Amino acid sequence: MPGRTTGQLVNAGGQPILILKEGATRTRGEEAQTMNIEAARAVANAVRTTLGPKGMDKMLVDSIGDVVITNDGATILKEMDIEHPAAKMVVEVAKAQDDEVGDGTTTAAVLVGELLRESEELLGEDVHPTVIAAGFTLAARKAADLLNEMAFAGDDTTLKHVAMTAITGKGAEMMLTKMADIVVEAVQLVAEDVDGKKTVDPDDISVVRRYGASVDDSKLVHGLIIDKEKVHPLMPTTVKDAKIALLNVGLEIEKTEIDAKIEINDPGQMQSFWDEEERRLEAIADKIIASGANVVFCQKGIDDLVQHYLAKAGILAGRRVKKSDMKRLEKATGGKITDTLEDISQLGYAGLVQERKVGDNEMIFVENSKNPKAVSILLRGSIEHVVDEMDRAVNDALKVVSLTLENNQVVAGGGAPETELAMGLRDYATTFGGREQLSVRAFANAMEIIPKTLIENTGGDPLDKLVELRSAHESGDRNAGISVDGDIRDMLALNVVDPLRVKLNAVESATEAANMILRIDDIIAASSETPELGGEGPEMY
Repeated sequence: MPGRTTGQLVNAGGQPILILKEGATRTRGEEAQTMNIEAARAVANAVRTTLGPKGMDKMLVDSIGDVVITNDGATILKEMDIEHPAAKMVVEVAKAQDDEVGDGTTTAAVLVGELLRESEELLGEDVHPTVIAAGFTLAARKAADLLNEMAFAGDDTTLKHVAMTAITGKGAEMMLTKMADIVVEAVQLVAEDVDGKKTVDPDDISVVRRYGASVDDSKLVHGLIIDKEKVHPLMPTTVKDAKIALLNVGLEIEKTEIDAKIEINDPGQMQSFWDEEERRLEAIADKIIASGANVVFCQKGIDDLVQHYLAKAGILAGRRVKKSDMKRLEKATGGKITDTLEDISQLGYAGLVQERKVGDNEMIFVENSKNPKAVSILLRGSIEHVVDEMDRAVNDALKVVSLTLENNQVVAGGGAPETELAMGLRDYATTFGGREQLSVRAFANAMEIIPKTLIENTGGDPLDKLVELRSAHESGDRNAGISVDGDIRDMLALNVVDPLRVKLNAVESATEAANMILRIDDIIAASSETPELGGEGPEMY
């Protein structure tokens, strides 16, 4: 019979055979399904109120008091310390959505929760989980076909609208147009043609955050911002027409790999040792000077004496630059990272290299390269939480704009495609004669959770507005959706658009997660070797 047992796996002759450790539990049948569904739905409901431009924020406080304030679904779920295995699947859906397409994380999580709610009703009507899962799979395939039919090709203006849609609701509305322009320009600068198609490497765009100024001070740098300062105070602060050496070799005398001792019998030998060391360090500096470089970025250390010689020669240098920044400097300046001082052949170029104070730190700006294939976005804001949320918004926008540039397929936003899917799938359900019709219809009903949630989060009446929205779609307005004010409007007229892949990925990943949870009818939990520690995860207010 369905239920929970402790430490037993099978019965033989009426006697339980205990083959699990003491304290292990087994939950079976309806109870296991109900537990999993409720856990997953609880996680989905936790982020549901954050959906859309009027979504609310969540405050997450971890065990050491660090605070995160955001309405980004992936960030919320990542910061929550979730233990239930079924609930973790919803977190994985949001993470996969974020990694794959950058946006639509909350949509994917909410869809999982609603699919499971609909399936719970079917389970109550004695529809088998495998039948429900099969129907969901059929509905997801049909939904993908319908989404492809709705999609259309965009242009450069569409890129900006996609960016604005992604940023809206994430705390950067006061600078919405400017931030969208920055994102689109950054993506277009680093895009490369591969076999006639545009491709974008997200690593080519670095986002640097500094609080303590106005959001209006955010800007795009046609080059890079290196979070380092010049290594010597006498080095120049500004270098024009910079010839840049990129080094992956330490500008210092390397220590021996084995312990060694030098015996010195008189002070003259000590002086000779120092003189030789100084000569070798001067030779290192001379090689850099001879290369013609007037700016040096080194991935390793720079000896104090080498710093002195470089400063004397008017060379600006930064040390211990991150490997990722060195790679970007290659693309931004056209230079080549070298592993030896004997082969400083390909110097990079920038019109201006300058050390500037940003917030409380000095940073080196590398700007005005001839054809930069790596750029930086500097984000400013009044407080740290504002800058962090802007960073999340900009990263989402960078990913969706990159997707749109690569695939050039978009759909209307604002719940319009989900409403159209619900209608199309209800028609599709009538083509089935068996119980699959029930699960396909349930899938169609679940799609409407997106417009319904958008209506609720704008303060509207979901019942009345959903009827009005369905009526608009039935009359042929397939782009009708929920505006920022909660009205039924044409989303394309409001320039609210999403990349096709965001919608496709959300539907596909939500279906797979829901099906996986539905198929579980037995949970065997091993006993814990150590006592449970409570209160470690963040609390949500």
